[in-house]
Amino acid sequence: MQDQFTLAETAAQSVLQRTSLRPRIGLVLGSGLGGFADSVSDATRIPFADIPAFPRSTATGHAGQMVIGKSGALPVAVMQGRVHLYEGYSAEQVAFPMRVFGRMGIHTVILTNAAGGINLNYQQGALVLIRDHINLQGANPLAGPNDDRFGMRFPDMTRAYNKQYRAIAQEEAAKLGMTLHEGVYAALLGPSYETPAEINYLRIIGADLVGMSTAFEVIAAGHMGISVLAISCVTNMAAGILDQPLSHREVIETGERVKTSFEALLRRVLPRMEPNGSE
Repeated sequence: MQDQFTLAETAAQSVLQRTSLRPRIGLVLGSGLGGFADSVSDATRIPFADIPAFPRSTATGHAGQMVIGKSGALPVAVMQGRVHLYEGYSAEQVAFPMRVFGRMGIHTVILTNAAGGINLNYQQGALVLIRDHINLQGANPLAGPNDDRFGMRFPDMTRAYNKQYRAIAQEEAAKLGMTLHEGVYAALLGPSYETPAEINYLRIIGADLVGMSTAFEVIAAGHMGISVLAISCVTNMAAGILDQPLSHREVIETGERVKTSFEALLRRVLPRMEPNGSE
């Protein structure tokens, strides 16, 4: 049985053999936010199923493919969709795409997700920079024997979300006339949405947003020294805040509504995250 490092290296080489581009920035597009990948030029599109050992997405609103191409002149690797613990995958499998990004030479990732709004200052459709997270998924992708080729045994999570990148995003949002909030993301297992009592608990412990992804990716990225910018789209207000039921259709519809402003922000932020310019 091959170890995770060897599997990640094999998967990375499989992707890189299909394109002459060598991106240093990776993006993960969450539920309803995958449209950005359609705007990438000179694109090579690879279904997750065609990448060795890569987990396959089963969630609605996740296309399940890797897109290698250019945003403007900048080469990027874009995951159009992701996998989650609730789909039956292990924490290690959920984090595996970050391992592959690392072996591809990615030094920076932009993670996006659809989230429920807990903070009453947010409205449906708001974009929120994640400044920290609370992992309540009951697992950690680093559990088990540590592979020093990925990173050290006990990585520091104090600066898991890059402060400089958040400042860049705020500057570019201001130029676009957009409001960007900042908040703390709580990651829960799912797939059921949270109860009103659980949302009240999350608010008490300091969460502004709640979702079912992202935390494992951030932990794995930090383990490998990959810098992270994470953006949530508040696709619905969390349970108990509004007197209405929650649905995944609402998530997809809200993602579609904000996609123009969301993609405009990504296009402005991306060039400022590449210190060496495009290749």
